[in-house]
Amino acid sequence: MSKWAHLLTEQRNPASADIDERTTLEVLRVINEEDKKVAHAVEAVLEAVAAAVELVATAFRRGGRLFYVGAGTSGRLGVLDSSECPPTYGADPEMVQGVIAGGYEALVRSLGKEEDFPERGAGALRERGLSDRDVVMGIAASGVTPYVRGALAEARRIGAGAIFFTCNPSSAREVEADVKIVPLVGPEVITGSTRMKAGTATKMVLNMITTAAMIRVGKVYGNLMVDLTPTCLKLEDRATRILSTLAEIPPNETRRTLSEARWNLKAAIVMRKRGVGYEEAMEYLRKADGIVKKALAD
Repeated sequence: MSKWAHLLTEQRNPASADIDERTTLEVLRVINEEDKKVAHAVEAVLEAVAAAVELVATAFRRGGRLFYVGAGTSGRLGVLDSSECPPTYGADPEMVQGVIAGGYEALVRSLGKEEDFPERGAGALRERGLSDRDVVMGIAASGVTPYVRGALAEARRIGAGAIFFTCNPSSAREVEADVKIVPLVGPEVITGSTRMKAGTATKMVLNMITTAAMIRVGKVYGNLMVDLTPTCLKLEDRATRILSTLAEIPPNETRRTLSEARWNLKAAIVMRKRGVGYEEAMEYLRKADGIVKKALAD
């Protein structure tokens, strides 16, 4: 028997056994019913997700980075999540990085064979200067992807944090990691098509990890993204609305304040609420480790 045959994600789903005989609407209902199971599967592993968040937040506080490593859909989702952190949280692009087997070309074209070499996963991290301050999250719906396992082995070798995400419990038992996140989403509607439920679970968990870790390191005030980088008109507008709300100033004053704050929204908030200039606001933030509420505490 092959090493894939026993995997939960490779089993046939009885709910969709005759899906090729169904009407279009019936096909969609089957998919929808299966998708409803994903949130419950993720809910069941929240304690593991929380442990992963603490590991990542600790790494961020000491200047470490988070590397997502995956192949195919898993790799693309890691790259997607990492690419959204700089504009949303003002994070350095190096802070969260997505590493996909096959590199840039694999983002837009399937390069399946690239995932079969564990040494390439390890090598990709060495090229990025992986250190013991960093965290590596290996993402593999099947759990047996050599590229991902090689990357996790490299993380363990040098003492970096290691998180393993898979939808196959049997695979999780074979991998060494500080944290294992194993949502049991069950067989896919189309057998083995882990871009579906497994992919949805992956996206949910990655959203949780970076969002919660960014909250832990002070990049959110209430539920507002006060460390965003206004790189487009939409984000400029959001920054002005956030400042208007938090500093209780009319919208027509916000752009002037943001300009004085060099479009640093955190600094602008402190400037208005403390009645200080830019340099003094930045000093308050420095002493508060960049956390706005701490900078305004007294």
